[in-house]
Amino acid sequence: MSEPKINNDEIKRLKGLGFLNNKGTNCFSARVITVNGKLTANKLEKISKAAEKFGNGNVTFTSRQCVEVLGIPYEKIEAFLEFIKEEGLYTGGTGAKVRPITSCKGTVCQYGLLDSFKISEEIHKRFYEGWHNVDLPHKFKIGIGGCPNNCMKPNLNDIGIVGAFIPEYISEDCRGCKKCNIEKVCPVSAPKLVDKKIEIDRTKCINCGLCREKCNFDIFTQGKYGYKVFVGGRWGKKTTIGKPLNVIYTKEEEVYSLIEKILDFYRKNGESKERLESVIERIGFEKFEESLGITKNLH
Repeated sequence: MSEPKINNDEIKRLKGLGFLNNKGTNCFSARVITVNGKLTANKLEKISKAAEKFGNGNVTFTSRQCVEVLGIPYEKIEAFLEFIKEEGLYTGGTGAKVRPITSCKGTVCQYGLLDSFKISEEIHKRFYEGWHNVDLPHKFKIGIGGCPNNCMKPNLNDIGIVGAFIPEYISEDCRGCKKCNIEKVCPVSAPKLVDKKIEIDRTKCINCGLCREKCNFDIFTQGKYGYKVFVGGRWGKKTTIGKPLNVIYTKEEEVYSLIEKILDFYRKNGESKERLESVIERIGFEKFEESLGITKNLH
């Protein structure tokens, strides 16, 4: 005898809690939230035991770096929640809200220009948890990248934050080496020797930081670390690469303040089912920047 079908209202309610119905069954996938995809060994062990005890023994990893435990029968959902709660784990990550924050491993990566773990954990606390009860026009995604390698594709999120290095140098100290290491190492050919002095085309520079400490005569040892912010990215049936704001921030708290301004703008100006990219397109990028208080390039 087949199990009674679960009604659509109950399926919708459970989806809001992070349980997605497995097609054609009374079983669900539980979306367990992680902070930037990083899990302690104890949490990972707890998820593994939960998959065996309540699910079908399998787990998958989502594009938002969450963990889904597959095949949990409807009647075991509450017991599952209580079980993972023992290790401080919970489900969610659905709906027209700020979605789980994604992050690369820039904190420990040789190319990392920012502490991506620290920043993503703070954003998770302030905006995934802090804005959890705030309904938005549509889902809202935030991604963190440690450098312009863009391993986690932060510029395909509604807000993408990328580590940046703003090189500073004294051109007069350049000795005009025939084989300039700065020219050689730059992936976008931004530095050029002009009249035997190095110059950087700032319109080409992607702030990757590869020029740091590469000069034989140490004229590239100085510089500022910062945060390049992209807005309006998305992927799926419609894909848009986010556009960089006309400023590179050099203080972490400025980034958090900016995120709050963008979310507040989106909440007030977005129409139902409209992603941030569409709001910016409708209003205009310059007016969008003006609403954030961005009037000039600080790079």
